Amino acid sequence: MTTLDMEEFRQAHRREETPENRVLREASRVIEALLFASSQPLSEQILQTRLPVALPIGRVLEVLQADYHSRGVQLVRLADGWMFRTAEDLGYLLSREAHETRKLSRAALETLSVIAYHQPVTRAEIEDIRGVSIHRGTLDSLLETGWIRLRGRRRTPGRPVTYGTTEHFLIHFGLESISDLPGLDDLKGAGFLDGRLPQGFTVPMPTDSPELTEDEDPLGEDLFTAMAEELVAAEDAPLDDGDDLAIEADASTLPVSQ
Repeated sequence: MTTLDMEEFRQAHRREETPENRVLREASRVIEALLFASSQPLSEQILQTRLPVALPIGRVLEVLQADYHSRGVQLVRLADGWMFRTAEDLGYLLSREAHETRKLSRAALETLSVIAYHQPVTRAEIEDIRGVSIHRGTLDSLLETGWIRLRGRRRTPGRPVTYGTTEHFLIHFGLESISDLPGLDDLKGAGFLDGRLPQGFTVPMPTDSPELTEDEDPLGEDLFTAMAEELVAAEDAPLDDGDDLAIEADASTLPVSQ
């Protein structure tokens, strides 16, 4: 829907103040209040249960999204829910107030990228893709941010833990789904990749399905054992220069590993 269509929609809606429209307007006020009061996206299922009348939540969200289309705050869909966010073109005005406190080392950012594109993935697989060992504290820092999680155990000798991204990862980077991560053409168009790519170079199609794959077992009751094993595996790993270089994590800075 274009800006003109949105404006025509709002004007037509105001002119036609029928009983049905009044009910729809009141329902949108309820949803508006719920979304403003929540610090996290709310799913359509949750919002539907809070409606005072039997209206399809999709219709209510459509009206509310149209009302906020040209405002400084807009209604957007992130991950599996809806929330209000500052309009993208006004983000620079809040750069001083909205200070990002979470910083990632370059090694952590590369590791996060590998997990996002290759999940479910084990520590050994991450090291194989990056070509270097994972240094101590890298995975710990990512787990603390809430952007990755322990998924399960790979059905291979040693039963290593597998990692994947979380809903908080999608919310932080402004993604509706993991498939919105930039692909090969997007990266070329943005200038991150040039024409001199190795033959056969591809960008994986990411998926973050909560269902375990055929070669994964559930963590079960040994979650803390799994975390302890990962800590032991990282104890002897040295720090390198990448761990000391703190950079801000941003959706446009996620590197892509082949």
